Amino acid sequence: MNPISTVLILAGSGLAVLASIGVLRLRTPYARFHAAGKASPVAFLLVAAGAAIETGWAGAARLGAASAALVLTLPVGVHLLFRAVHRTGDNAHLTRDDLREAERPLP
Repeated sequence: MNPISTVLILAGSGLAVLASIGVLRLRTPYARFHAAGKASPVAFLLVAAGAAIETGWAGAARLGAASAALVLTLPVGVHLLFRAVHRTGDNAHLTRDDLREAERPLP
C-alpha cells in the first residue's frame, strides 16, 4: 500500500472520529449539525483521495463522482435540518442534566 494513500485514509478516519465526538459532546443541535456538516465531507474527501490512489483510474473516477455528489448535496441537507430544528419553535435542547434525569427511575 502506498504510504501517501495510507496517510490520507488515516487522516480522513481521524477527522471522522473527531466529528463524531463533536456530535456527541456538543450541546445544541446547531453545534452538532455544524460539527457533522463541516467535518464529514472533508473526512470523506481525504479517504476518497487515499482510496483513489490505490484503485486506479476507474476507481478514482467513481470516487470523484461520489465526492462531487456529496459536496453538492450535503450543504442543502444540513441547511434543511437547521431549518427544521429552527421552525419547530420549541428549540428544547437536551443537556447532560436532562439525560441524567431520564436515566433515573420514576417513583
